Amino acid sequence: MKRSEVKRRPLADTVLATLEPEGKVYRVLDGDGLYFRVKPSGAKSWELRYKTPTGKWSWYGIGSYTELSGAKAREEAVRIRALIRDGVDPLQRRRELEAAKSESMTNTFARAAEYWYQRKVDAGRAPKTLTGMRLALDNDLLPAIGMRPIESLTHADCSKIQERIEARGAYNTAEKVRVWLRDIFGVAMAKGWCRHNPATEMHRVAAEGPKETQYPHLYESELPDFLRALSGSRSRLIATTATWMTLYTASRPGIVRMAEWSEIDLDNALWSVPAEKMKMRRPHLVPLPVQVVDLLRELHRATGQGRWVFPSTGPKLPYISDATINKCIAMIGYKGRLTGHGSRHTFKTLVSEHGWKEKWSDRHLAHLKKGEEKTYNKAEHLGARRIMTQWYADYLDALEAGITDEQRAEFAQRVADAHSNNVVEMVKRA
Repeated sequence: MKRSEVKRRPLADTVLATLEPEGKVYRVLDGDGLYFRVKPSGAKSWELRYKTPTGKWSWYGIGSYTELSGAKAREEAVRIRALIRDGVDPLQRRRELEAAKSESMTNTFARAAEYWYQRKVDAGRAPKTLTGMRLALDNDLLPAIGMRPIESLTHADCSKIQERIEARGAYNTAEKVRVWLRDIFGVAMAKGWCRHNPATEMHRVAAEGPKETQYPHLYESELPDFLRALSGSRSRLIATTATWMTLYTASRPGIVRMAEWSEIDLDNALWSVPAEKMKMRRPHLVPLPVQVVDLLRELHRATGQGRWVFPSTGPKLPYISDATINKCIAMIGYKGRLTGHGSRHTFKTLVSEHGWKEKWSDRHLAHLKKGEEKTYNKAEHLGARRIMTQWYADYLDALEAGITDEQRAEFAQRVADAHSNNVVEMVKRA
């Protein structure tokens, strides 16, 4: 049908289907500002002629034919005219919605997650922590929701991620991911990338994992045989010295194996651990008992020309691996009975049972209770800790040699003196 043959409005469906194209685009009025548009290619669509709030005439495309029949196009025209009566320019509104959609596609979870991760890197978080975060992002979070607009994510999306991690028995990872997810959304809210945090309250639906077991550790009655076995160890000098240092100082194996000669003052028997190596990201001072100083002086002849106290012989790390100390312990028959980290529990139990003040042992272990972060002082109780750690090293030696009742009484007196006398004076005499 030619457009000159159109006689009635609104346009019948048979007219819409049979209108023929011409050499140029043309429009046929359907009624009340709604037009049917035909291109030379034969493509057909609906357009609404309207006056903008500024008084100018404009065209608004409603949709293509046959996706929109005549009846549907007229319904849509009614809706658009209502917007126009309210002072809304439908064309401008469409542009704003498309811009918002484009921005939402840019504001993906991946964008927020990578921004959050880089902030952690820039803040100097521990390498081990950063590795855990990176693995969680790459294995659990980004494959599941990375390309989703962050504003579209729901509590259900976050819960599904938690459930998948729990399903493989990684309850500790699930707990960490829960915290990290909440933090990522919090950062995104602060940046204006989303308006809500769907990772809140996830703990309420978290599965309860098996109760956490402590690192294998020994009690006082088990120490004599262990200490004799360690003295007879056939492991390399570097490995045995690192194990003895971990045991005598009750330090985390991770910071022992990363110890540098520049951190250790043998003359003043003091090890200054920088903040970036500590779990709580605060510098820490470790008083070294005489036994450790002697061991390190001997080791210095072998490794003192380099940077690391315990250098590695392999290509992967410049210092010994995290398995070295535990392997040394395992090779003397204590696999599953004690680990390097478990020796910290051994220290805490033993000094507590012998009456040493909790605040001294907690500070020595670099444990911070809630509210202590702002008042932390790396040198706090250093004099008392020096006496306590020397007592502990001497006590271990006595246990190895076979402690007598007389020696037990002497050690008990040393504890009493440390609590009753002026610690500064005791340090001077020590």
